[in-house]
Amino acid sequence: MKRIQQPEEGPGVYLTFDDGPDPLYTPKLLDLLNKYQVPCVFFVVGERAQMYPDLIRRMNAEGHALGIHHYQHKSSWFIGPYSLKKQIVTTGNILEEITGLKPVYYRPPWGHFNLFSPAAARNFQVVMWDVIAGDWKVGPREQLLTRLMNKVRDGSIVVLHDCGETLGADSKAPAVMIEALEAFILKLKDSSFQFKRLEDRRK
Repeated sequence: MKRIQQPEEGPGVYLTFDDGPDPLYTPKLLDLLNKYQVPCVFFVVGERAQMYPDLIRRMNAEGHALGIHHYQHKSSWFIGPYSLKKQIVTTGNILEEITGLKPVYYRPPWGHFNLFSPAAARNFQVVMWDVIAGDWKVGPREQLLTRLMNKVRDGSIVVLHDCGETLGADSKAPAVMIEALEAFILKLKDSSFQFKRLEDRRK
């Protein structure tokens, strides 16, 4: 289980999104990413991918990578080895069925691992993050933007959320996230930051 977590030395910011797809917010997010030609990795929940396969196809068609975020948004802390493996394998099979591609990335919900995670995820690159800004809660757009700008640096992996239907999240939080994200993208582009593909990362 290779874990990608720390920023690397060198240019590039890597955007990642968890918990989707969402029928309302994911299309808006894809429109925004397409507008500015920004690539990302979507860590999708398997049961939601089954519900909205056209969004998975669109993510793939527009050049974004897809990763596994369990079949259900369940913490690894509360599931055993068989269930954990099933969460990962089932989601991987769903994504391959929809896109024809085997996913290579995995991120557990909430970043939680257990004793069985290394074995269950041994065939995947586990992608964590160094920038997290609390975007799952509704708040002022400018506040979220400030948190992002204060934490990001060259080589950062940023995690955001395009679905607010998970435990502890606000259902309308992705609307604020998308507004803040556009400002974040513009500020970073003005500062000569580059948004890079995770698959091009040196590590």
